[in-house]
Amino acid sequence: MEHNQETTAATMKDVAERAGVSTATVSRALMNPEKVSAATRQKVEQAVIEVGYSPHALARNARRSESRTILVIVPDICDPFFSEIIRGIEVTAAHEGYLVLIGDCAHQNQQETSFLNLMLTRQIDGMVLLGSQVPFDTGVEEQRNLPPMVMANEFAPELELPTVHIDNLTAAFEAVNHLHQLGHRRIACIAGPEEMPLCQYRLQGYIQALRRNGLAVEPEYIVRGDFTFEAGAAALKQLMALPKPPEALFCHSDIMALGAMSQAKSIGLRVPQDLSLVGFDDIELARYSDPQLTTVAQPRFNIGREAMLLLLEQLQGKVVSNGSRLLDFELKVRGSSARAARQK
Repeated sequence: MEHNQETTAATMKDVAERAGVSTATVSRALMNPEKVSAATRQKVEQAVIEVGYSPHALARNARRSESRTILVIVPDICDPFFSEIIRGIEVTAAHEGYLVLIGDCAHQNQQETSFLNLMLTRQIDGMVLLGSQVPFDTGVEEQRNLPPMVMANEFAPELELPTVHIDNLTAAFEAVNHLHQLGHRRIACIAGPEEMPLCQYRLQGYIQALRRNGLAVEPEYIVRGDFTFEAGAAALKQLMALPKPPEALFCHSDIMALGAMSQAKSIGLRVPQDLSLVGFDDIELARYSDPQLTTVAQPRFNIGREAMLLLLEQLQGKVVSNGSRLLDFELKVRGSSARAARQK
C-alpha cells in the first residue's frame, strides 16, 4: 500500500528532475515522441519507470486529467459589462495556475460542437457561464459526466448550478423607487430580452416598485431592447411618441440608457431637466456620459472572483451546494436623475 501511494504521487516534475530535463520536454517525450531525440526519449522513459510515474493511473486517481484550463462562456464579448467579471475570473484563475479560455455565445451556433468537444475530451477542467444559456443541449443526466460548471451574473434555477449574482429584483425596485422619490410618476422601462432570467427579475422589480407606490403599470411604458446602444435609442423614440410620454426612465443596462440619453438629446430633450434616467451595471462608460449616469453598481470583479473560487472548490473535489451566492449592489446616484420639474 505504502509503495502504491508513492507511485500515484509521482508527478511529471519528478520525472523531469530524475531525467535532468524540463517538464515541457517530458510532456513532449510522452505525447509527441517524434519531436524529441532518441537519447532524450530513452532518458525520460527510464526516469518514468524509476520514479513510478503513470499518467493514466494519475488521471484515474484524480478522477479527471487536469488541463488547468477553464472555459468562460460570454453571452456577448462586445458588451463592456463583462470585461470586469472576466478580469475577476482571470486574476483568481491565474493565481491558482489556471488558464482561461473565452467562448463567445452571441456569434456561436457553429461552436456548440467544439465547446462540447472541449468538455468531453477533458481539454478543460471546468466552465463559468456568464449567461443563462448552456452553450449546448444537455440534460441533467449528461451534466453529471461534464466537468464542473458555475454560473455568474445570471440565475437559472432549472440548471441546478452553483450561482453568483446580485438580487436583480430588489436592485431594480430601488432604482425605480429612487425615481418615484424624486417626484416622478410617469416612469417607463427599457427592458432586456424576455428569455433572460435577470431581465425577468429586473422587470418584476420595476412592476413591484410602481405597485408599491400606487402607480398603474402601463404596458406601453415597457419597451424591450437587446442590450445595445441602438436598442436604447429606438426605445426612447417609441416612448416619446406616446400621447403621454414618460418623464423618467429605468433601463436594464447602462448601454441602453446611454443610447436613450443620446437619442433624447438629439430630439432636444435635456437630461435630467426634461427626462430622468437610471441605468443598470455601472460600466466604466457610465461615468463618462454627460451628465454622468445614475445606475445600479454591480460588484463585477467580485462576481467573477467568487464564481472562480466556487469552481476551484469543486475542482478540489469539495461538494458545493447549488444555491445562490448573493453579492451586494449599490444605487449610485449621479447627474442623470433629478427632481421632477413640477407635478404635471
